[in-house]
Parts: sequence; C-alpha cells; structure tokens
Amino acid sequence: MRILWTIVLSCLPFLAIAKFEYNYDQHCRKAYTHFLSLQVSEGNAAIIEAVKNDPRNLMATYIADYEDCILLLFNGDRAELEQRKSHMSARLELLEKGDQASPWYRLCRAGVYMHWALIYMRFGDNLKAAGAFRKSFTLLRENKKLFPAFSYNNVFLGLEEAIISTIPGDFKWLASVFGMKGDLKSGMSKLSGFLQLHNEQDLLYRETLLYENYLRFYLMFQQQEVWSYINSSTFKVEDNLLHLFFKAHLALNYRKADIALTTLQKAKQLQEYNLFPILDYEMASAYLLALHPAAPEHYRRYISRTKSRMFVKESWMKMAYSYYISGDNDNAERCRAQISGCGSLLVDADKQAQRFAESKEWPNKILLQARLLTDGGYNSAAYQKLSGIKQKDLTSECEKVEYYFRMARVYDEIQNDEKAIALYKRAAEAGRYRKEHFAARALLQTAFIYEKRGNRTAAVAKFNECLSLRGHDFQNSIDQQAKAGINRLSK
Repeated sequence: MRILWTIVLSCLPFLAIAKFEYNYDQHCRKAYTHFLSLQVSEGNAAIIEAVKNDPRNLMATYIADYEDCILLLFNGDRAELEQRKSHMSARLELLEKGDQASPWYRLCRAGVYMHWALIYMRFGDNLKAAGAFRKSFTLLRENKKLFPAFSYNNVFLGLEEAIISTIPGDFKWLASVFGMKGDLKSGMSKLSGFLQLHNEQDLLYRETLLYENYLRFYLMFQQQEVWSYINSSTFKVEDNLLHLFFKAHLALNYRKADIALTTLQKAKQLQEYNLFPILDYEMASAYLLALHPAAPEHYRRYISRTKSRMFVKESWMKMAYSYYISGDNDNAERCRAQISGCGSLLVDADKQAQRFAESKEWPNKILLQARLLTDGGYNSAAYQKLSGIKQKDLTSECEKVEYYFRMARVYDEIQNDEKAIALYKRAAEAGRYRKEHFAARALLQTAFIYEKRGNRTAAVAKFNECLSLRGHDFQNSIDQQAKAGINRLSK
C-alpha cells in the first residue's frame, strides 16, 4: 500500500482546502468486494483507482484498512505487524479531517479501531486490543445517540456487544477496567436487523453476514440453521476464498470433515490460496480427522509457510498423533521433540501441545482414534473403536474418564440422549478434580442436550456447574461457550 499513501501525500496541498466526503462509489464497492473474497491484490488496485479518482473520498481510506486486517488476522506475521501498525494512526489522522456532521465520521474511525482491536487480540497484545476496542465502542455509542436511525451503527455495535458478553473470566477484567458491557441477544438483534434492511451491494453487508452466522453457530446454538444456510445457493462460494474458508472451518467444527476436505480442495484451485498458509492447516485437520496418512504432509506445509507462531506446536503434536496412529513411532517421537522449541502459547491448542511434549506419555491409541473420528463425523467407525475397549485396557483414571466422555459423545451424535447424559454424568463425576477438560466438556455437552430439549432450567444449571470447574484444559474456550449458553437462555 506504499503506492496508495504516495498518491495521498502528493495530494495533501489540494486536500488541505478541499472538503472531504464519504462516497461508496464503484471503485470502493469493487475494492470491498475483492477484500471480502480475500482477493487482496485486486482490492488494492481498486483502492488506488478510488484515490486517483477522488482523493477527497475518505471511504477509500476506510476500506483500505481491510487489507491490513485480512493479512494480519489470517497470517499472524509479527514482522508484518511491525511494518503495518503505523497505518492505523495514518488512516485515523486522515479520517479526522472528515465532516463531523456526517454519521460516517465516527463510524469509519470506529471501524478502524475495531479492526486493530481484533488484530492485536490475534497477536496476544491484550491491553492494546482492549484500548482500541474501547475507543471503537465509545465512538459507536456516541454515533448512536447522534444518529439513532443510522443503521450502520448496528454492525459494529452488535458485534462488539456480542463479543463483550462472552469474554472468558480470565479476561473479564479488561472489559470492566474500560467500562464496557455486552449483551448477546441485543448484539445479535442489531446484526440481524441490519441484514434485513440492506443487501450485498451495500457497505458492511458482506461482513455482517459472516459475523451473524459465525455468532449464531458458536454462541447461539444454531449450528443446524447456519449449516443449512451456508450450503444453500444463497451463500455463494464460487471464486470467493473467504466463503470457502468459512464453510470449511464450520464443517470442521460441525463434525463434517469430509465436506471440509472437498471444500478446501475447491479453494486450492484459486490463485489466492497460497497467500494464506492457514488453509494448509485446515486441510491437514480434515485429513487427520479421517485418520488419513496425508495429514502430516499438510501440517508440514503449514509450518514451513506460516510466519505466525500460532498453531505451530499443535501442528507438530497432530503430526505426532498421525504417525503414532499409523504405527510409525520413530517419526511420532521426532515430531513430539520439535514442540517445545517452536511456536507460542497464546491459544489453548498450543498449550495442550506443550503439555503433551512435557508429559513424555502417549494417549491410548484407540481412544485417540475414536476422538478424531467422532470430531470428524465418522460416528460408526468411532463406535466400533470404542466398543472394542475392555476395562482392563484402560490403565489410568484419566483413560477411564476419557472413555466415558468419548462414548457419550458418540451417543450424543447419534441422538441417543439418555445414554449420552448418563455417560456424561460419569465423566463429570470422575473427572471433576482433574486438569483434563473432560468433566467440563461433559457438563457443557449435557447443557446443550437440555437446551435442545427446551429444558431451560436444567441447561442453565449445567452451564453454571461447568463454569464452576477451574484450572482445567481449554478453560477459556469452554467458559466462553458456557457463558454464551447462559446469556442466550436468560429472560
């Protein structure tokens, strides 16, 4: 984007006496559409044309921020962050020159702050993230008071309210220090309301569609509805790498590894695929859940290409699992030996990988296979694996707890609720004081079953019981899901 800023700087004498405007013209629309398809080069080219066409158009300045947001969020390159972080202040300085009587004046600045809050959150810079988040939130609330009928306020306000409402306990202090409060239902209502008023030709519509469906899937317990939507003709994936990634990511988290794999194979045909190593990671995950021997190849490709330190430890662990399952113990040990000297500990998955490296122990092979198969949606194969286990094969208390949990998950997936609840109960009781996440997850899954049945009281009780367990693996992600459950079931 150096070319863009050269053009802007060359126009400064003219800009000093000109009146700025916010015009979502054809060039800006084209740029936004490209960015929201992960077509970064095309998006940049359209922004340059927008600035050349009208240097006074601050909408081009705002939309240019999507390049940084996309590349830094997807690729997590710390060196690139250092190179690009000055763009935030440069754009905000230019946006300050806008007409304060326009509702876009505060909205565009709030959008830039929100982008960089997400970026800093991605890199684990929580104080910077919270500071940017608060500035965005404050601008939006002020804009809402000044322009209550301006529907674009609701996009970022809705997203931020939903995020704040489910901040895990370990990070709740950030919100309280900065005086931010959230409401999941209110946030979702704002996003849905915006979509009802607008269409894909309007600014922010495309991303709002993704925000709303993401939150519905992960926080509103509406997985089936979201899955049906993204498999419909309305959700277009042709030549749209972001939509293909979105579909594949949800497929992996909705236990449909086979669909994730075919979706990623389509994505691989697009030229932008190689810009984003995270797609190799997703491909590797799809292969691993099918117990396919191609998984290590794709994890290695991710590790060799990524500039991020995130998911690197986990990738070595997953490679070790793949080799271990196939009986290649030498390669499995070599992969495990790589874990401690690489990556970071920003996310739960990498923390788990580090613990795995330090333990020097290997998981029960059948339980591991059953876990992967269940997570991939291969329930019959998982059941066959678990059915072959005898109690004498379970050599530790941890394995017994995991067995109860894994069998419960299979029954849960095939809609045998009674057997699932009984086995979740055994897992919760046996693992309540252990550091593994099985007890907390068992309580969480039981709450989901009660919620599905419409038993609000029982579901909330289980969500609260889940939150009462502390010090276990995946604490933040499990707590967030439990908090979201309580929020959506509150009257």
